[in-house]
Parts: sequence; structure tokens; C-alpha cells
Amino acid sequence: MDIKRPAGMARRGLALFVDFSIFTILGGIVFLFVKGDFNVSWTSGFTFQLFYTMYLTVIPVLWLGFIIGKRICNIKVKRMDGGNVKLSNMIMREVVGRGLLGFATFGLSAIISVFMIIFREDKRSIHDLIGGTYVSGN
Repeated sequence: MDIKRPAGMARRGLALFVDFSIFTILGGIVFLFVKGDFNVSWTSGFTFQLFYTMYLTVIPVLWLGFIIGKRICNIKVKRMDGGNVKLSNMIMREVVGRGLLGFATFGLSAIISVFMIIFREDKRSIHDLIGGTYVSGN
């Protein structure tokens, strides 16, 4: 499959930053209403990681490859055949490729993925290879 207009590191990084920021702020607001204290320290716990991974896995399936940050940056996740991602693609990409592999390699796979996005012609990272996906710059 010839990948047309793969998204580079800058747009992908900005989209990830936007998503993380929005998710953290919204979570802090929920904590404000539940506990009476706006606190973002919850982002260092397992609960945050669980919900954030669910967000990264499910929303692109429902929203045709977009999550909020990717929509803002005008990029989307696609299957290698150019179609919309399926839940199986996103589980392999986010849960296995990012989550489990990142945990097993103590984050080394994330660093390698950055270099893969920068230097590979198709801009695919480890989690893209595992999930059978790529990120397209629309």
C-alpha cells in the first residue's frame, strides 16, 4: 500500500499534546465536582492510564480515525488498505503497541517510535506497524 501524505512528528506530537491536555483538564473538572478540589495529580495513576487508553482506542473507531487532537491538527488514523480503523486495529495499536510494549520496554519503544516517525519515509511507528495502521495528514 502506497501511503499518501503521512503525518510527521510535529503534527502527531501536537495532536497528542492537545488530547492529553484536554483529557487532563476535563478529568480535573470532574474531580472538582466529585471531591471539591481541582487536582491533576490523578494523571500519574492507573485510572488515568486506563481511561486515556480507552479514549485512544474507542473514539477513533466511532469517529472514523479521529480523536479531538487529531481532528484539530487535521490528521487521522487509517488502516493500511486506506479504510477506516476497526476496534481490532486500535486494540493492537494502543493497548498492545503503545501500552503493553511500552510497559515491557520501560518506555524505550516510545523513544524508538519517535525516531521511526522522523526517519521512515512512511512515518509509521512501532504501534502503527503492530496495529496495521498509519497516520494520514488529510
